[in-house]
Amino acid sequence: MANVLKTCALTLFVSVATQGAFAAQDDDFVEEASAKGVAEVEAGKLAQEKGSATDVKSFAEMMVQDHTAANAKLKSIADAKNLKVSDSAELMDKAKAAILELRSAKSFDQAYANNQVKAHEATIALFEKEVSEGKDAEIKAFATETLPKLKIHLEHAKTLSEAHGADTN
Repeated sequence: MANVLKTCALTLFVSVATQGAFAAQDDDFVEEASAKGVAEVEAGKLAQEKGSATDVKSFAEMMVQDHTAANAKLKSIADAKNLKVSDSAELMDKAKAAILELRSAKSFDQAYANNQVKAHEATIALFEKEVSEGKDAEIKAFATETLPKLKIHLEHAKTLSEAHGADTN
């Protein structure tokens, strides 16, 4: 009887510990994905204000709309699971936005386009990792559903970057 109780206690402990590890992974994805989404919205608003080219402003408008919608959906999922979403862009993304803000209009368009390529490559990597390794079915489904749109954004960003002088670094 004592062995049965010990086995049950151990099973319960492992179950709770594993659930906590999965929750932490999901929490990390939610927080990082939401921070990247906020950064996209903020950079898009900045590009709508500071950009000079019509294609840059149009792309920026799409970024604001699409990432605002994705952020709202992720927040809804996170709220239901008591997970934290970021309400401000990550420090690196804030720094990039500050650099973009200091550029002149033509240079701004080039800097924004190049930044969008790099930002979307990093975001796609994050979402692909969640799709392949995520434990929470609803969060994984969100990542799976959002990933194709992020890949479309990347292709648009690459086209924009080429049109405005791709970064040679």
